[in-house]
Amino acid sequence: MMEPLLAILVGLFFAAAIYLMLSKFTIRIMLGIAILGNAVNLLLFTSGRLTREVPPIIPAGLDSLPAGTANPLPQALILTAIVISFSFLAFLLVLTYRAYQDLGTDDTSEMRAAEPDDRPLPPLGY
Repeated sequence: MMEPLLAILVGLFFAAAIYLMLSKFTIRIMLGIAILGNAVNLLLFTSGRLTREVPPIIPAGLDSLPAGTANPLPQALILTAIVISFSFLAFLLVLTYRAYQDLGTDDTSEMRAAEPDDRPLPPLGY
């Protein structure tokens, strides 16, 4: 019962993240990336089955986990992903703040206007 509910929640997280990342404001883009990281973590968590009855410990005499246990690999991947997404979000926060300090705006279309006009165009072909 809980897995379909979490699957719907993951879909809502992905939809909100994509909607925010398509914005032209850098703060919304950063929030979209944070929500996307949480959606991926929740997706990995639900893929490992939501059970609390049997811990993921291999009993003596068996070579694999018994049926009905939670998969410990997604849990380990989530711990790693939380650390990586937090550090990436901290980097984006500093980058967004510095861009706002230098340019005075968080609108990406106005940031493009800050480029010099006499800059040469990139090559159009080879």
